[in-house]
Amino acid sequence: MIDPLARWASFGEKPDFTGLLSFAGQPYTEDALELDGADVAIVGAATDDLVSDRPGTRFGPRAIRAAGAPPGRHLTAEIDAFEVLRVVDYGDAPVLPGDPQASHAAIERTVSEVLDAGAIPIVLGGDHSIAEPDMRAVAGRHGPLGLVHFDAHADTAAQVFGVARSHGTPMFRLVEDGVVDPARYVQIGLRGYWPGEREFAWQREHGITSLLMRDVAELGIEEVVGRASAIVGAGPAFVSVDVDVLDPSVAPGTGTPEPGGMGAAELLWAVRALGRELDVVGAEVVEVLPGAIGTADVTALIADRIVRELLTGIAMRREAGEG
Repeated sequence: MIDPLARWASFGEKPDFTGLLSFAGQPYTEDALELDGADVAIVGAATDDLVSDRPGTRFGPRAIRAAGAPPGRHLTAEIDAFEVLRVVDYGDAPVLPGDPQASHAAIERTVSEVLDAGAIPIVLGGDHSIAEPDMRAVAGRHGPLGLVHFDAHADTAAQVFGVARSHGTPMFRLVEDGVVDPARYVQIGLRGYWPGEREFAWQREHGITSLLMRDVAELGIEEVVGRASAIVGAGPAFVSVDVDVLDPSVAPGTGTPEPGGMGAAELLWAVRALGRELDVVGAEVVEVLPGAIGTADVTALIADRIVRELLTGIAMRREAGEG
């Protein structure tokens, strides 16, 4: 009788539904010393204390990990990112439910540990307020960041319901505090009915580029990404993906769905292209709300693929000797 363990060893792989839950089955550690030599570290930011609508995105990091698949060669890019890059799952930041200030401090500290090890942090949210600690940590090492921000909403309100810190305010605070360079900041996929003229007047005053979903439809995703890459240009860049940039028919599991969004193929191509073209020093995927709306696990699946496409782009850049 053949020993099943021996068979797994001979195949060099095991089913993705077995073993410890980690991103794409990559090595898991909570020890900063074991980050040495890593190119990329995955970090969970499991907090949703600052949402303004449907809660539940605190379960996003676990759902994204569970939706993953083993590594493999990208059929279009013809590269296996996990062969080019050493990727480590660094677990979740030690958030404190009910205390968003403490949670943000924990996220910033955890992302900083990744940066101290010389790795690129990719953060799984969580609500979009985690953009603040994510980018503050990254800018603390690299200086003011260029930013490509996929979202149905601008998240540039000074306040939401009279509160200065929420998932609708992070980009306002990051620009005002000099963490993000507004001249190198591009929003993609905006649509719907919020925010209003006050927020867009502030954006125009600061030179932020907004490419609405209308622009994606009229220009095509390749032109939009080309414009975004040219605006961000050289220098450290951060990629922030709120899954509500996708149409709810594609990604129903999110807290503030907005009809008329991007298709999955458009977004996946876009993040791979940005990973190839830009000097990406950090990234995040946020607002995955699993299990709450119909077949919401498909949203976690897409979020996993967003990260994998970004990793593929970064690997392509590395292979070309540019990263």
